[in-house]
Amino acid sequence: MTHPDYNSPSALKEFLDQNGLAMQKKFGQNFLVNEQARRAIVDGLDVHEGTTVWEVGPGLGAMTDELLRRGVNLTAFEIDHGFARLISQFFEDYTEKGNFRLVEGDVLKNWQKVAEENVPDRFFGNLPYNIAATIIGDTINAGIRFEKCVFTIQKEVGQRMVAKAGTDDYSSFSVLCQWAYDVKTVLDLAGGNFWPKPNVVSRAVLMTKKTDFPRCKNPQAFMKLIRALFASRRKTVRNNLLPFVQSGEQADAALEMAGIAATERAENLSVERLLALSDAVESVILSGKK
Repeated sequence: MTHPDYNSPSALKEFLDQNGLAMQKKFGQNFLVNEQARRAIVDGLDVHEGTTVWEVGPGLGAMTDELLRRGVNLTAFEIDHGFARLISQFFEDYTEKGNFRLVEGDVLKNWQKVAEENVPDRFFGNLPYNIAATIIGDTINAGIRFEKCVFTIQKEVGQRMVAKAGTDDYSSFSVLCQWAYDVKTVLDLAGGNFWPKPNVVSRAVLMTKKTDFPRCKNPQAFMKLIRALFASRRKTVRNNLLPFVQSGEQADAALEMAGIAATERAENLSVERLLALSDAVESVILSGKK
């Protein structure tokens, strides 16, 4: 089946009309119609022949085509049944060769089952803005990290990923991303690079797995701790620590060990200081200090 012209909004619209399809706002569908930008984004993923990749939301396959041409083994997650039907036909030859697999349905419901079979080298996608933070956070919380990820997301989400302590954008999501990955911007994309044109600026971000991860004694306890600290971010760290320890004395001992004032708030603590606090809590609990 012949692919549409991925660089032409009018050609894409005509192709959808001919196939009885339309863009669905609920899925956050926008096609990147800038070919140079598509190539730059895939370049950032640093793939080669045989690299295993997950792609979220292939749409009509513009990025999928670019990836498969580079020889990757690709699993794509597509929630839109009409798009899934078409890209199955577009990449039928790659499917027969074993280089392409389509998983139809909601990626948030399906990725864990696919991960049980194999975790790929790379994770990639033009993520719908309403699920971007969820899927990034969920994979880290599940203990799954990829060698590299490149996601095109809303610029504000990208800013949260790299936000520093003491800034308005700093959150538990910032800590989670910076704990597991080195995060940097690939490029920013104004709305005119997409069809339909979104009312936001997008950002392609590169996430590279940290080699010194996990940098704390108990990763599960650390993730639970940061969620609690930022859920009640106006409370002092000491007050937020109390559910994790047996007494106020243990909370004070952990804070002293980590070099953190009892009156401090989580939003002012760097990732490294939060890691130190998590380890201090572990040490105090294991020591049985009253």
